[in-house]
Amino acid sequence: MKLKQQAGSPAGEPDPLPSPHTGELNINLTRRQMLGMAGMAGIASLAGVAPHATAQAAPKKPRIACLVTYWGATRSHADWIIAKLMDGYWWQGAHMPSRVEVVSVYIHQFDTSLLAQKICKSKNIPIFKTVGEAVSLGGKELAVDGVVIVGEHGDYPTNLKGQWMLPRWWIYQQVVRVFEQSKRSVPVFNDKHLSYDWGEAKWMFDKSRELNFPLTGGSSIPTFFRKPEIELEIDTPLKYSIVLGGAPDEGALFHCVDVLQAFVERRKGGETGVKSVQCIRGPETWKWTERNAWAGRLLEAARKNLDLKPGHFQEIDKPNVCIVEYNDGTKAAIYSAKDTGWTYAAEVEGRAEPTIISMLGWPGPFSQYHASNSQPHWITEMMVTGKEPFNAERLLLSTGITAFNMESNWENGRYSEVGRRMETPVMNMKYKSTRGAQFSTGERPPNVAYMRGFAE
Repeated sequence: MKLKQQAGSPAGEPDPLPSPHTGELNINLTRRQMLGMAGMAGIASLAGVAPHATAQAAPKKPRIACLVTYWGATRSHADWIIAKLMDGYWWQGAHMPSRVEVVSVYIHQFDTSLLAQKICKSKNIPIFKTVGEAVSLGGKELAVDGVVIVGEHGDYPTNLKGQWMLPRWWIYQQVVRVFEQSKRSVPVFNDKHLSYDWGEAKWMFDKSRELNFPLTGGSSIPTFFRKPEIELEIDTPLKYSIVLGGAPDEGALFHCVDVLQAFVERRKGGETGVKSVQCIRGPETWKWTERNAWAGRLLEAARKNLDLKPGHFQEIDKPNVCIVEYNDGTKAAIYSAKDTGWTYAAEVEGRAEPTIISMLGWPGPFSQYHASNSQPHWITEMMVTGKEPFNAERLLLSTGITAFNMESNWENGRYSEVGRRMETPVMNMKYKSTRGAQFSTGERPPNVAYMRGFAE
């Protein structure tokens, strides 16, 4: 089966270097080991354990059930994420051993997920036939300490609006059923947006609050390496924001939306909710930009910052812009662009020049460490501490903006390049972020062979 990839995904895998266990890697192992020890001390501090205690009695690892749609290629999200939960991940310049134990797996498209079958067999991890069995370990009640849902990739249809109908809600609701029957719940991670459907997504969020379990998910891009290595301060007086990134379809757009939300949630007064969403496609994208000088100013500032030629953005084959208006009057726009990585630009009151932060290139080589390392770090943090790494409301808002953007161009089965302005009172939610910086810093990971001993 052909894997459905997002725009910008690498097409091939570089030749692996020798295993880190051979001692043949051209890296300073002593320095990595020291960094790793420092990282473990930091982990002990986060967990409320004295550093000297970690050598005496290691804390019990949370047991995790991993529920996926498809896991048949090294470039699939399931492999990127779950491999790190099994084998550890690269974080702040050092390899961090896994602090969780994957004890069960469920695969919706089992027959085409040969890689998963090979990995689970090599690690003696059972693959269950149903979601309920995976989270109950074949019993009648919840038997794990955390759930990871990776409903990305696989052979699933796309509807007329361009929404990929991945069964994330279908998996999630079966997990919730076990929670309710067991009268107990555990933290849940859901990769990318909660669902393509707003009603399903809102139900998923509401259930996390009703049953009182931590919920996280979203894009890995907000936690990528940044240039410059800065985070917006809480209560930054933002006026206007744009995000540039490859956004030709729903899946790629969500990454850009989640980048936007990761920044704008830190504005003065906190998040106030989304008032409206509109999608404009084709040449009308630039007519809207001309009418909205703030967007043009930020677009030009980003172009100069990235050292791109004049007119670079206008050369894209299929331009589109997602326009977001917030209840407090803050405005934002997401442009589908090329050669920008994922770049955020903002006008901040009292500052003469825009603030521009880019997440450029992949955060590591395609082998063991490719694409997602910092995200598994925060997944692990939630499983260990029982606390959401960021407000789950952000995940719901990112999901909603994406869903209503895909809805905007359609009305009664008819398509229009100038999409209708979607009023979104259902996204009237308020919160104030208190999280610190969560992005990767330090050296990027080295290109080493897969720790499991094989690629595919």
